[in-house]
Amino acid sequence: MSRQSEQILEEQLIAQLQNLGYNYIVINSEKDLLLNLKGQLEKHNHSALSKTDNEQFTKTEFEKVLNLLSKGNVFEKSKMLRQKQHIVRDNGDNLYFEFLNTEHWCQNQYQVTNQVSQEDKYKNRYDVTILINGLPLVQIELKRRGLELKEAFNQINRYQRHSFGANSALFQYVQIFIISNGVNTKYYANNRNQSFKQTFFWTDIENNRLSNILNGFTDTFLEPCHLSKMICKYIVLNETYKIPMVLRPYQFYAVEALIERVVNSKKNGYIWHTTGSGKTLTSFKASQILMALPQVHKVVFVVDRKDLDYQTTKEFNSFQEGCIDGTDNTQNLVKQFTGTYVDKKGNAKNSKLIVTTIQKLNSAISKLKYETKMVELKNKRIIFIFDECHRSQFGDTHIRIKDFFENSQLFGFTGTPIFAENAGKNEHGKRTTKDLFEDCLHKYVITDAIKDENVLKFSVEYVGRYKHKVGRETNIDIEVEDIDTKELMEDGNRLEKITNYVIAHHNRKTHNREFTAMFCINNVPTLIKYVDLFKKKKAEGLHNLNIATIFSYGANEDDSDANGFISFEEEFDNDNLDTVAESKLEHKINLHSRDKLEEFIGDYNKLFGDNFTTKDSQSFYNYYNDISKKVKERKIDILLVVNMYLTGFDSPTLNTMYVDKNLRHHGLIQAYSRTNRILNEQKSQGNIVVFRNLKERTDEAITLYSNKEAVEIIIMKPYEDYTVKFDEAYEHLILLTPTTESVDELISEDDELEFIKAFRDLMRIKNILTAFSDFKWSDLKMTEQQFEDFKSKYLDLYDKVKSERQKEKVSILEDVDFELELIHRDEINVAYIIQLLVKLKSQTKKNTSKVEQEILNLLSTETTLRSKRELIEKFIKENLPSVNDPEGVANSFDKYWSLEQEKAFSQLVMEENLSSQKTEKLIENYLFAERLPLRDEVLELINGEKPSLLHRKKLGDKILIKITSFVETFINGMSN
Repeated sequence: MSRQSEQILEEQLIAQLQNLGYNYIVINSEKDLLLNLKGQLEKHNHSALSKTDNEQFTKTEFEKVLNLLSKGNVFEKSKMLRQKQHIVRDNGDNLYFEFLNTEHWCQNQYQVTNQVSQEDKYKNRYDVTILINGLPLVQIELKRRGLELKEAFNQINRYQRHSFGANSALFQYVQIFIISNGVNTKYYANNRNQSFKQTFFWTDIENNRLSNILNGFTDTFLEPCHLSKMICKYIVLNETYKIPMVLRPYQFYAVEALIERVVNSKKNGYIWHTTGSGKTLTSFKASQILMALPQVHKVVFVVDRKDLDYQTTKEFNSFQEGCIDGTDNTQNLVKQFTGTYVDKKGNAKNSKLIVTTIQKLNSAISKLKYETKMVELKNKRIIFIFDECHRSQFGDTHIRIKDFFENSQLFGFTGTPIFAENAGKNEHGKRTTKDLFEDCLHKYVITDAIKDENVLKFSVEYVGRYKHKVGRETNIDIEVEDIDTKELMEDGNRLEKITNYVIAHHNRKTHNREFTAMFCINNVPTLIKYVDLFKKKKAEGLHNLNIATIFSYGANEDDSDANGFISFEEEFDNDNLDTVAESKLEHKINLHSRDKLEEFIGDYNKLFGDNFTTKDSQSFYNYYNDISKKVKERKIDILLVVNMYLTGFDSPTLNTMYVDKNLRHHGLIQAYSRTNRILNEQKSQGNIVVFRNLKERTDEAITLYSNKEAVEIIIMKPYEDYTVKFDEAYEHLILLTPTTESVDELISEDDELEFIKAFRDLMRIKNILTAFSDFKWSDLKMTEQQFEDFKSKYLDLYDKVKSERQKEKVSILEDVDFELELIHRDEINVAYIIQLLVKLKSQTKKNTSKVEQEILNLLSTETTLRSKRELIEKFIKENLPSVNDPEGVANSFDKYWSLEQEKAFSQLVMEENLSSQKTEKLIENYLFAERLPLRDEVLELINGEKPSLLHRKKLGDKILIKITSFVETFINGMSN
C-alpha cells in the first residue's frame, strides 16, 4: 500500500468534519473570507440585529466591525474575541453583539474550509481551517505519513511570520493549532514564542493517547461542542506573558471532575497529578469555574508556606489580572472572607477567590478575636482547594477546618500522595491522602508525563564506594552508606572529595553552565562545611562558580526524617510579617548557624549588589524570593539547601541535583523532580548525582508512585547503552556519507534531508552522553575531529537553507529543525576567540599551528562565529603579525573590528541609497525589541524617491537581508 498523501489525508479529514456537523465552504480570496464572516456574524447575532430593525450589517456598520477586529496583537485579539461588542448603527441605534458565545459554547456556527491562501511577505496556502462564526479559530496543518511532526510546527511558525498578519489579519484570531502526519497529532495554543516541547497529545480520561487524526482525535477533540468548550472554557489568557495557554487533557479531565463533584455532591476528593505537570494552571482554572457557580460562596486556595502564597497569588493574577489580592496577614484574610477587605490602593474588594496559607487560615478560625466575624461563614458553601495537600493536612488544622466550615468541600492537589506504605504517624494515627480527601478524582502519574513528553526522565549517577566498573569517574573513595555513621558521613575529608567532584563535573552536567543545579544536604552543620569548602576553593582559583545557600537557622532544620519538607513557615508566617518581634524568633535560633547564614548572605550581597539580612524577617523573606528569581535567571550556579526549595520550586533552567541527603518516598520524588521540567532540546534529562546509598530507596519511591516496571521508564539507561546507540547512529551516518566530502556530493534535497536527520540523531545522543561523568571520545567509534568535521558540513547545509529562504526558493528542507541549541555553546564567542589569539601570540613559532588550527575549527563549527569567519581570518593574516605584545591583541582587534564595522555600514547605506541616521536608529530598535523590522519600516530608510508598488517587496526584502546579515556579523555574539 502506498503512503497516504497530504491531499488524501486532507480530503478524509474534511469528510469526517462534515459528518460531525461542520458546513464545508470554499474560500478563494480575502474577499470571500470577509463576505462569509459578515454572513456568519449576522446569523449568530440574529436576535440582537433584529431588535434594531435590520437583520444585516450595512457596509459602514461592517467596516466598524472590521475595525474592532483589526485592533491589537494576537493576545489582545484573544481577549477581544471573548468580550461583548458595541457599535452605533447607521440609524443611531446601539447594537450589542458578540464574536463568540462563551457561556453557551455549543451555540456557535461551525464551518470548515481548506487551501485558503494569503500573501504578505510571502504567499502561503493553509491546509484545513475551522471557522467559528466566520472567524478562523482553529488551523490544522497536515504532513504525509513518515514526515516529522515538527515540520508542520515550523511551517505554522513561518506562516505567523510571513502571512497571518496580512490583509485584515483574521488568522491572528486562531486560538488552537493542530499539527498531524496522520498517525501522530498534537495541539497547542496560539503562542509563537513556545517551543515544540509545548505541544500536546490529546488523550481519553485514562490517559490513553488519541493520536491518529482520523481514528480517535477528530471524533473527540474536534467534535464541535468539545472544540468550543476548549476555546471558551479551557484557554487561559496569561496576563504576565501576554499569551494564551490551553489546558492539556489531564488538566481538562481534572477540572471537569472537580466541577461535577461540586455540582452534584457534597463529597470531597483529590487530584493526583505528578510533580511538574502544571498543577497551578489546573487549580486556577478549577477555581475560576467554581467561583462562577451561583451556589458557591467562596473558593479558597490554600498553600502551606508564605513563599507559595506569594508565588501562587502572582501566578493566579497572571492568568486573570487582579482576580485575587494576596492576604498579608490574618486580619486581612478575615476581611476577605467577610467581604470588607480594602486593598493597599484603597479599593474595596469582595473577590470570590482567596489565596492564603494554611497557617493564616488556622488563625482565622481559632483565635477568639476573629470569632464573631467568621462565625457567619460556618454554613456558607465554601470550596477549599489545597495545594500539595500531603505537606500540611495531617495535623489538627485539617480537623479544625472541617469542623468550623460545616457546609464546605475540600479538594487536594498532590504530585505524591500519602499511602499506607509512606504514611507518618502522629497523635491521630497513620492517615493517608484518601483518609483525608476521600476519592482520587483523576490520576496522572510520572510515567504518563514522561510518555507524553511533559516532563523529562532522570539520569541517576551514584558516586562513591559502589561496585563500579574499572575506570569509572564515579568510583571515588567516599562513604555512601546511609547507616547511622554521622561522624563518618560528615568527615571533612569526605566532604572535600565530594566538593572536588562537583567542581570537576559541574560544567559537564550543566552543559557549560547553560543550566543550574541544586545541592541538597542532610543538615545545616554539614551544609555550612560545604559552603566554606566552595568558598575556600574559589579563593584558591579552583573554580568560578556562583554559590548561594539558604536555610532556616533553628534546630528543626536538622532533618533526620529526611523527607524533604521545610519549616520556613513556622518562623516567617506570622500575623503580620512586618511587625514580627525579633525576640519571638530568638529562642529558636542556633546562633552559630545564624551567624554563618548572615556571613553567606553577605557574600551574596557582594556578588549581586544587594543588602539582605537575617536581622529583619521581611528582608530574609525577600532574600528567599530573590534566590528563587536568580536561580531561574541562571545567575546562581549551585544552590545549597537542606529542605528549602526541594518542594514547590519550579525552574526549567535547573537540570542537576547533587544529593548528600537520605531522601525517601515522596521527599525523594519531590527533590528529584526539581530537575525534570521541559525546556528545550539541549535539556534532555534531569541529572541526579547521588553521594549516598539511595539506589533501593529510588527504586522503592518510583514503584510506590507508579509501578515496578516504571523504573525502566523513568530512569535513563546507563552510559554504555548510549555509547552503543551513538555507534549505531554513526554507522548509519557513514553509510549515507562515508566522508565529509561525500556531503558535498549529495545530489538531491531528499539526500541532504537524510544526512541532516542522521547527523541530528548523533547530536542528540552526544548531548545525553556528554552529561555523564564517564564520557570520553575514546569510548566511541567516531573521533571528536570527525564529529567536528561533519558538524561543519551540517552547518553549511543550514546556511544554504537559510539563504534559500531569503530567496523565496521552495525547499523541502525549509521547515526542518536543525536544533542548533545542541551545537551552540555560550562561552564560544568573539571574546573567547580573542583569548585564543592572545594565546597564539604568546606561543613560540613551532607551537602556534595547533592554536591556529583550533581557532579555524571553531570558526567553521560554532554557529555564532560562522558569519565572522572571513573577518577574523583576515585579522589573523594581516593584523596579528604586527602586534608585538600579547596584551595588545584585544585592543588591536577592537580597533580593527570597529573600522570594519564602519566600512560595512557605509557600504550598506551607499549601495542601497539609505539614510545613515535612520538606518542606525532602525538597527538600535531591532536589537532592543528583538523583532525583525517590517518591510514598510525598511523602505522608509531609502533616500529620495520610493520604489513602485511592483518593486517594493523585492527591494524591501533585499535591504532587510543585508541589515540582518550586518547585525549577525558585527553585533551578535560579540560578548557574553
